[in-house]
Amino acid sequence: MQKWYQIFQRNTGLSPYVWVVFYILPFYYFSSSSTSHIILGTAIILVFFACYVLAFVSKGWLIYFWTSVQIAISITMTLLFSYMYFSIFIAYLIGNIKSKAAFTTLYIILMVITIGLINYGFVSQNPVFIKQIPFILLNLIGVILLPITNFNRNKSDRLQVQLEDANKKISELIKLEERQRIARDLHDTLGQKLSLIGLKSDLAGKLMDQYPERAHAEINDVRLTARSALKEVREMVTQMRGMRLEDELLRIRQILKAAHIELTLEGDPKLEHTSLMNENVLSMCMKEAVTNVVKHSGATACSITIEPSRKELTLRIQDNGVGATGENGAFRGNGLKGMKERLEFVNGCMELRSDQGTTLVIKVPNITEKPNEEVGP
Repeated sequence: MQKWYQIFQRNTGLSPYVWVVFYILPFYYFSSSSTSHIILGTAIILVFFACYVLAFVSKGWLIYFWTSVQIAISITMTLLFSYMYFSIFIAYLIGNIKSKAAFTTLYIILMVITIGLINYGFVSQNPVFIKQIPFILLNLIGVILLPITNFNRNKSDRLQVQLEDANKKISELIKLEERQRIARDLHDTLGQKLSLIGLKSDLAGKLMDQYPERAHAEINDVRLTARSALKEVREMVTQMRGMRLEDELLRIRQILKAAHIELTLEGDPKLEHTSLMNENVLSMCMKEAVTNVVKHSGATACSITIEPSRKELTLRIQDNGVGATGENGAFRGNGLKGMKERLEFVNGCMELRSDQGTTLVIKVPNITEKPNEEVGP
């Protein structure tokens, strides 16, 4: 249940000003009645709103108890004063119940009672009731739609919160896995080589006086091992860095230029609405595709087209080479298979076409910022 002070949310389906009218309106239904009726009506209204607040702040079975009391008060106000608009308040309250079974039960009860009271008003030919038939029909529409709207909206909000929590947990797990991977890589590369450097340094120190030539050889081995470790560390750092499409294009230009393949670029490689992960996957796929062009296509020209849209980013790589041949040739090679797996990880896709050369179309989801919604009064 929501807190009682949250009843003025802007997505309830009714404007706050309409709610204020509903608060004041019942007092006019007995303003011209006798003093005893005015006192009784005022007492009933105060009890109703007290139960309304208690229903929002209560938990467990008390919610259903106070809701039942409100339904009884609404029936009483309809029979005594022909005022049945309390059902709107009850409809909104029922829409905020989380339990689907309880919501369905109370929703059906409210619907049956509201329709029954409307039929009773027609049968009894109450003049006050007959005059307000258009408003009563609008009230009936509100009773039908408001609980369902509120229930679905609240359910959607809860699912959104759960989704955000799940994304946070996934992000933490990814970070943890990345830390463990880095730890394993450091242990496998630096750990062994540093241990080897330590052993060889100790051995060189012991051989320094009696066997200087062997000690000199061990020192050379230490130097070579240190250089190898430094190289592996640099390679690890390079792999850990996210690749930007703009940076990868610089390397691709150099590769194609060395292979004497003319490059044509269309579109802006600076991606503003694409996540770093998607851009990293896109860069790796583009690098693999260009490598295939250089190795297997025999092409003299290659064009890369970047087409961003609101929902996705399309990267088209086309060459004028021999084209892809063979049945299911798109995913035969390990390189193309790896590209497909990377793209599936980020909900992307790829398509390989062979027509006067080879065209590879890669698509990844785009992340666009949503405009701020205007908040109503």
